[in-house]
Amino acid sequence: MNQKQILLINDLAGYGKVATAAMLPILSYMGLPVYNLPTALVSNTLDYGKFNILETTDYMEGVFPVWKELGFTFDAIATGFICSERQAKMVADYCREQAAHGTPIYVDPIMGDEGKLYNGVTADRVQCMREMIAVASLIFPNYTEAAYLTESAYRPEGVTWDEARQLIDKLRTIGTRSALITSMLVSDEKGVRHHAVAGYNEATQEYFLLPYTEIPVHFPGTGDMFSAILIGHLMNGVPLKQATRRAMDSLSRLIDANKDNSDKNRGIPVEHFLNLI
Repeated sequence: MNQKQILLINDLAGYGKVATAAMLPILSYMGLPVYNLPTALVSNTLDYGKFNILETTDYMEGVFPVWKELGFTFDAIATGFICSERQAKMVADYCREQAAHGTPIYVDPIMGDEGKLYNGVTADRVQCMREMIAVASLIFPNYTEAAYLTESAYRPEGVTWDEARQLIDKLRTIGTRSALITSMLVSDEKGVRHHAVAGYNEATQEYFLLPYTEIPVHFPGTGDMFSAILIGHLMNGVPLKQATRRAMDSLSRLIDANKDNSDKNRGIPVEHFLNLI
């Protein structure tokens, strides 16, 4: 069993399988000891329309010195929802210290989807995420987030493969070594449009495009599940392109198995479907 330890820095929902609540069981199932540092406590998934949220920046500020004094280290760090500029700077500084010792930093810059930012996400939050990207080994924004991070136009009709590569290069300019962009509509070299994940692997200096068939149903937390499966495979030694394909296929199976659930707002009850990963 892989004993590499991973730290999740993400929010924690009381009701619903998103963020830490979605990622922890998957990474544990994949053989990884998982530790967590919540950036916020959230009453339930935001899809219900009403929620209560408690930012935990003051708590986090006291955690890092204690961990440092105790000598705690991790083999990888995965970051997700960041609440504020102050929190982003604190997390980025910690990740920068750990990266200097060779720890991979995986960043999911959670900010928006379908061409717009989530409610409450400001221009300052976008700048915070740029600071996180600057210390990342790998980032995996969706197309909306990639457009905002690089100040590029969002094109709902899709982009060409060459334009997708240019967008990846803009993300790399900010600082990340490798990058994926999910939820893209990309025309291949023959002009055929595909829903796809576009990527670049610094280790092989390879760009790649992985098409998928979209299942027309929405669950909160699917991006977190994709991240967890991807990271699990990477930490188990699978190369980036193959790990991405496996994560995409696993997520497709999870969505398909749950597409008829009556209450989709609470996300996929992933503990019942770990065998599909």
